[in-house]
Amino acid sequence: MKILIIEDERDLLDSIVSYLKGEGFLCEQAPDYLTAEDKLAVHEYDLVILDITLPDGNGLELIKNIKNLHTQTGILIISAKNSLDDKLKGLDFGADDYITKPFHLAELNSRINAINRRRNLQGKERLTFHEIEIVTSAKQVYVKGEEMDLTKKEYELLLYLIINKNRVITREAVAEHLWGDQIDFVDNYDFIYTHIKNLRRKIREKGGEDYLKTVYGMGYKFTEK
Repeated sequence: MKILIIEDERDLLDSIVSYLKGEGFLCEQAPDYLTAEDKLAVHEYDLVILDITLPDGNGLELIKNIKNLHTQTGILIISAKNSLDDKLKGLDFGADDYITKPFHLAELNSRINAINRRRNLQGKERLTFHEIEIVTSAKQVYVKGEEMDLTKKEYELLLYLIINKNRVITREAVAEHLWGDQIDFVDNYDFIYTHIKNLRRKIREKGGEDYLKTVYGMGYKFTEK
């Protein structure tokens, strides 16, 4: 899950990024409005955590931008105690939830997971595709009841493909989803093929069908046989 954290308080921003990376999320950060605007114009995120009181711009306007550019992106507002009107406006503009400062990072994590379940998993903690079952709360994958041994990237790749089943996903989209803006510094996407090949092999070793199809010249698709 790729998250953009927009927060101008440097210590809080660093704390959130450090904690969420420890929980297995891919995190990017924007300490101000302009940086956030630039990142949102170029990259797509599963979730944006947004402090709506930014010194160089109105965070509520960013919510509008997010909804115009990326309709599937979740939004979690960070707000001060006395900003009820802004919180309500943010929800009206399309935000999914809000959390009030000060907050515990564990609560932030719980709200992130709740938004992910609502938006991508239809409220479920288990995602099933035929004989493949993903337990998102534990980040575990089972094929015919037997647990698979996946790397972090392989797990995120499988989850991403199943959530987007029957859609063609480009190599570029896969790379950006798994590596974020760090992908700008690579010369090619050959490593994506390696992850796809390993994921195919591990599913087959557990007796699963090969639902992962290569769409030549375009990318990959997780689909029925």
